[in-house]
Amino acid sequence: MLVEMVPVTATLSTPPGPTPLSAVADRMAVLLTAGGESLRDPEGSNLVFEADVRPRSLVAGGVPDEVWAVDGGQALVADARCFQLLVTRAARVRFLAGECVMEDEGDLRPALVGGGEERVVAASLGLGISPDATVDVNLLREHGEWEAIARCVEEAGPGAVVLVDGDLQPDWRIPAPFLPALLARAAERGVLVAGFTKRTGLARGGAPLLGQLELEAEAAFGRRSLWWAAVAHSPTVAVVAARLDPDARFAFRVDLPLGVDAGAALAGLAGLCDDAAFPGYPYPLTVADRLAACPSWLRAETWMEVDDHLDRADVPLEVRERAFADRHDLMERY
Repeated sequence: MLVEMVPVTATLSTPPGPTPLSAVADRMAVLLTAGGESLRDPEGSNLVFEADVRPRSLVAGGVPDEVWAVDGGQALVADARCFQLLVTRAARVRFLAGECVMEDEGDLRPALVGGGEERVVAASLGLGISPDATVDVNLLREHGEWEAIARCVEEAGPGAVVLVDGDLQPDWRIPAPFLPALLARAAERGVLVAGFTKRTGLARGGAPLLGQLELEAEAAFGRRSLWWAAVAHSPTVAVVAARLDPDARFAFRVDLPLGVDAGAALAGLAGLCDDAAFPGYPYPLTVADRLAACPSWLRAETWMEVDDHLDRADVPLEVRERAFADRHDLMERY
């Protein structure tokens, strides 16, 4: 039996034409790979960028004998839209000769904001904050953090390091003289204050600056190199990028007091950045971060305490539910 062979013509699919999403993705690809020369800080700070931003080799030094670390946490406990109940806290830890000798999660500080309630809160804040200041969770968290940092500076001994989660640029509502006075006091006591930023908006040519420096440093010094680069400065702070452990996946922005020998300071800080869980980031700060966190169970417990108090104050249950129930959650059950 003869079978007739019918030729089959292959149909080649043509790639789809450009879409709005693909156009945006193409632009992202250019930003992430092309680089450029123009340096900027999208957060609009008063930083002056260095003329020569390039990686320099770094050798890790000895670990400081005394290290303090500060981090803040925050949570929204209840939201009536016209006002919110917020809680913040600032955690402090202390290491001596590599051993953690103090873990202080910090007092939970509740505050009502919205509907004019923030005026009462603003009047109760220190650090020279104006009683007329606009109050939000960022200011409340930073206020607690900077109070805790100042306490660490006063309690630390000569040669100690105080690590801060984030940059050394207080919230704009904290008066400008506060930071220079704090750093001057730290210098007087022989204490180094250093800020580590997990994610930064610093950019060059529209692309993330630290990613470009990581590639440049790997090409210049090798894949497991330690390095740092002077990036910018303000009247009181020097901003650098640094990779402080051979196993670190990422470099970080590090803020140091202006005038400090950045290379020497970073060599000492590198000895604190060899934690296996998060290499390249100081392990005392990871402890402070854990302590300061305000997880869901803490929010729930805080609300239960508040709800019990409202019940004892004879606030009807239906009034509480009407004010604080999340309609979206109720609708999304079905």
